[in-house]
Amino acid sequence: MSKVVIEVVRESLHFSAAHFTIFSATERENLHGHNFQLNGVFEGEVTDDGLCFDYGELKNSLQVLCDELDERFLVPADSPHLQIETTDGRTHLTFNGETMSLPEHDVFVLPLRNITVEELAGWMADRLNADVTFQDLGVTKMQIRVASGSGQWGVVSRDLT
Repeated sequence: MSKVVIEVVRESLHFSAAHFTIFSATERENLHGHNFQLNGVFEGEVTDDGLCFDYGELKNSLQVLCDELDERFLVPADSPHLQIETTDGRTHLTFNGETMSLPEHDVFVLPLRNITVEELAGWMADRLNADVTFQDLGVTKMQIRVASGSGQWGVVSRDLT
């Protein structure tokens, strides 16, 4: 058997989401959105049947991640500068004395320090690695890439052996 690297780049692997990046206890970006893109590079062994893994399963796993974040306001749960409270179907975000309130169903709170491409790439890699279907594919290394615009990629690599 030999090792091979498979790159998965599909136009459908994208999500549109709103966010703001927090720079300090008193400074953040204005609320805005991106059309994020996702792709990945995966390494595995070519088996006797000439296949490395089921590309369909891999593409489905990546698409699930995109669909989960699509058309949501992404919020970092682990930021020390942001307070998050959900009551009566609304999520209230307080930063530096200013509070914004959004419908709870529009908000996706992620276990991240900030909403950046590097944090999103790490979260996606961890989610993939925890997925039983993905684990069964036999991927030994992966690189997850998330872009918020042309030329702005956050890239995370994981050795899964």
